[in-house]
Amino acid sequence: MSLIGHRVEAFKAQAYQQGKFVEVSEQDLQGKWSVVFFYPADFTFVCPTELADLQEVYASDFKGLGVEVYSVSTDTHFVHKAWADATDTIRGITYTMIGDPNHQLARQFGVLIESEGLADRGTFVVDPDGVVQIIEINPGGVGRDAKELLRKVKAAKYTREHPGEVCPAKWQEGSATLAPSLDLVGKL
Repeated sequence: MSLIGHRVEAFKAQAYQQGKFVEVSEQDLQGKWSVVFFYPADFTFVCPTELADLQEVYASDFKGLGVEVYSVSTDTHFVHKAWADATDTIRGITYTMIGDPNHQLARQFGVLIESEGLADRGTFVVDPDGVVQIIEINPGGVGRDAKELLRKVKAAKYTREHPGEVCPAKWQEGSATLAPSLDLVGKL
C-alpha cells in the first residue's frame, strides 16, 4: 500500500545533529515541509556520497525553502556520532541523522529489508500537515540525486500553493504549469 496521502504515524527516535543527541518525533514534521531520507547503513559506500550530496544543497536550498531534512538508518544515534567523528564527509552534515535500531521507522515507511535489518534507499517528502506527498525508493546500489529531490519538493510546494495547477515532466521553478481542463484533453 502506498503511503502517498497518508499522515506520518506517531514515533519517537533518538538522533544525532551537529555534536548533540536530540529526540525526534512526528511532531517535528508538523508545520513545515520535511524530507525523510532513509539509507542502509553508516560506514558504507554509496551512503556517504548521498548524504554529502544532500548536505551540499541543504543549507542554501532546502533550508531556504523552509524544508527540514532527516536522514535515517537502522544504526543507532551513537553510531551516527562515531561516523561523524571518524569521517570528514559526515562531520560536515548539519541536518538531523535519526537512529532506527528497532526498525520502527523503516517498517512504518515500508522500506525495511527484514532479512538484513537494513533500510532501502527511501525518500519521503512530507507536507506541513504531516502527510506524505512524494515517495522514491531505490535499491541499495543506486544512489539518489539531491538536486532532483529539490526539484520535486519545489513542485510539491507549488501545487499545494496553487490549487488547480499541476507541474509537467521536467518542470523547474518559474516554468509554465498546466491547469487541467477539458480544453487540454488530447492536446499535450
